[in-house]
Amino acid sequence: MTSNRTRRTEAMKKLEQELKSRDRSEKTKPLTVAFASLAVIALIVGGIWFLSTQTGSDDATLDASEQTTQTSAPNEEPVMLDGVRSTALGETVSCTYESAGQPAAREIDPPTHTTDVPATGTVDLTLNTNKGPIPLTLDRAASPCTVNAIEHLAYYKYYDDTICHRLTTSGIHVLQCGDPTGTGTGGPGFVFPNEYPTDDVDDPSAPVVYPRGSIAMANSGPGTNGSQFFLNYKDSPLPAQYTYFGTISDEGLATLDTIAEAGVSGGGADGTPADEVRIATAELG
Repeated sequence: MTSNRTRRTEAMKKLEQELKSRDRSEKTKPLTVAFASLAVIALIVGGIWFLSTQTGSDDATLDASEQTTQTSAPNEEPVMLDGVRSTALGETVSCTYESAGQPAAREIDPPTHTTDVPATGTVDLTLNTNKGPIPLTLDRAASPCTVNAIEHLAYYKYYDDTICHRLTTSGIHVLQCGDPTGTGTGGPGFVFPNEYPTDDVDDPSAPVVYPRGSIAMANSGPGTNGSQFFLNYKDSPLPAQYTYFGTISDEGLATLDTIAEAGVSGGGADGTPADEVRIATAELG
């Protein structure tokens, strides 16, 4: 019995070391997800990180890729996001866009429209990809400053001729886009704060579900939103730390389903799409 206990202890230590080593080797990846079960159901969700706000040092990169563990009671269900704030923001808001501390991946200025930004209505945006169109409806009432930024980036062609660099097919189900470098490390040179649901819940670390057909911002921590975003082609449980800002049309979901079906390069569950996904143009209106 003592020998069995010793072997189990050694096996657990070895597994823990392997997981830590794998986390470090995955340091440049913005999405890491794993699920495990112990005495209770534990949901282990890797942050949807991108490194555009990092200094480029190994320490900063490792910090940005640390996994966050969310544990819920067996009968507790994460809230399904619907994009509706508990209290409406009003007709307009003011927004702030600050320097990210490093150059933009593609030349672009921060939005100059920062006061009286509309907080009602929607913006239509279509990602015309080599796999088919992905029409989006951006929701100002949920996240007006985010929509203002995305609209600005699309207007100035920041997203044109860029690839969607990451696909995740297990745990969470997302296609991540928005980095002109195609590496997951690029951003627009400016950052802005989180919005819905982060600023609308009591505990932003609590798990919620980003439903199939929703869009949210990738980040490297609170207040570091830039240009990268992820498209949920299935329900994705995550902490409420990623700004939801709109929805994907049925036509767009059909395109995403085709992309997801092709899988991840190398046959894994998280990495570069097996078939390149390139945004030819991001068209407003």
